[in-house]
Order: sequence, then structure tokens, then C-alpha cells
Amino acid sequence: MELALLLAIKITELALIMFAGFAIVKSKLLDSKDSYPLSVIGLYIISPCVIINAFQVDYTPEVSQGLLFSFALAIILHIVLIILVKLLSIPLKLDSLEQATSIYSNSGNLIIPLVTALFGPEWVIYSCGFMAVQIFLFWSHCRILLCGKAELSFKKIISNINIISIIVGLILFVFQIKLPSLITGTFSAIGIMIGPNAMLIAGMLLASIPLRTLFSSKRIYLVSFLRLIFIPLCILVIMKAIPANKWLPNGDIIMMISFLAVTSPAASTVTQMALLFKKDANKASGIYGVTTLLCVMTMPLIIAIYQW
Repeated sequence: MELALLLAIKITELALIMFAGFAIVKSKLLDSKDSYPLSVIGLYIISPCVIINAFQVDYTPEVSQGLLFSFALAIILHIVLIILVKLLSIPLKLDSLEQATSIYSNSGNLIIPLVTALFGPEWVIYSCGFMAVQIFLFWSHCRILLCGKAELSFKKIISNINIISIIVGLILFVFQIKLPSLITGTFSAIGIMIGPNAMLIAGMLLASIPLRTLFSSKRIYLVSFLRLIFIPLCILVIMKAIPANKWLPNGDIIMMISFLAVTSPAASTVTQMALLFKKDANKASGIYGVTTLLCVMTMPLIIAIYQW
């Protein structure tokens, strides 16, 4: 329960930053489109610094086993998520956009600062497995789901800056290449901004969504319920059946990190892809906005149930 309380405090802090971004747009000091430079900074500077720094740990059997376990767990969880949402899509009549926002969570910008705050920066390395698998699926399964074309965009996958950062980090980790303290110190200073920067962007984008879109659509709340409550509870049952604490040291914490990613709000990448593939971008933005607002209450609750 202590972890759930700490999570609630941290998410509330991030939510207040999101409201600051919302307020600065509503007060006409900035426009929602001014969030674009922050997005570029977050994607191409802050996120790579955090990921590469996460791999600057000593190579030990425990760390390598934990990293492999996080990758394997991420693959299993995404397979379960895809199958579960596919089954739900029939009785609930979920369209392709609703399926995508139900499956894919904001596992990067939101989870990394939470993992850092709850467990420490040395645990961020185990969040990279979930991120890597999700990025691969964004440009394969999610692309097919949204545009209906069975194309696997290897170029989009390999050229993604987060994938490049994970590959660079893995190389440094495997060959135990330690960056100078001046570089890692700089990376750490930049990495602190990942959470605040992401939530400022979320708030600024949220300010551009008509309130009618946010609060009048029953479908948005249906998807929010699936993404934040029903699906995490289903995954919780499966994860409780996995005796990770008997398989490897600190297996419980690694599973908790993956579970945090499952409980997070809808991925902002799905909204971007909805724009790219000419789907209902307003609806995607509405789901992203509502789930980001509601996760302040749902994530601590689900984690408390997980611990209980």
C-alpha cells in the first residue's frame, strides 16, 4: 500500500504540471501547436539521454537475466493484450481506433519518471523491454490495425530514436563501455525533465480539445474504462499466476514495472498515427486526454489491488 501511496503522490505532481500546460494555453500565452518544439526536445534529446543512461550499470548475471525477463514479459503481455482486445471488440463493437487505444499505453514518458521516483534510476533499464516491444508493434500491428495495410515498416522501426537509443545502450552495457562522468551527469540532468516535459505537452494538447469531445462521448469513456481498469485487472490475474520471485532475483519489482506500463493511459503515439492515417484524430485525442486525466485515480488504485 505504501507504493500505491507514493505512486498517487507522484502522479498527482505530474498531473499538476499537466494542468500548468493546460492553463498556459487557455490563458492565450501560448498555443497548443507550440507544444511541438517540446515534443521534439522530448523525443530526440530527453528520452535518448534517459535510455542510454539507464544502461550505464555493471554487467551482472542478475541484471542480464532481469533484462531478458523484461523483454520476454513484454512480448507475452502484448500478445495477451492484442488477443483480449480482439475478443472484446466483437461484443463491444470496438472500431480499429478504439482497439488501438485500448491495447497501447503511454509506457515511455509517463512510466520512466514513475519508475525513477518509486524504485530509483537503476531500475529504468527494465522499462526498456516494454518500450522496445511496443515501438515494434506500433509500426507493425498498430499500423495494420489503423490503415488496414499488412505492411511491416522496418525503416520506421529501426529509425525510431528510442530503438536506436536502446541498441546503443545495450552495446554499452554488454561491452561494459562506461561513459565519462561528465556525459552521464549531463544525461542525468536532462533526464529529470522527461516527466514534466511530457505532462506539459499533454496539458497543452488537452487544451485544444473541445470540452464537448471530452465529456459527451460515451465511447471515449468505454475505451477509458477498458484501458485503465478492465484490461489492467485482467492482466493482474495473469501476472499473479507467474512466480517471478522464484525465477530470478528482484523478479517482483521487474513485473511491477511492466504492470505499471499496462496500467498507464492511452499512448500519445496512437493519436499521432490517427492523424497520419486520417482516422478520427479528435476521438483519439479525446481518449488520450480523458485517460491521462483519470489515471491520477486509477493507477494508484490498481497498484494497491496488485499489492493487496
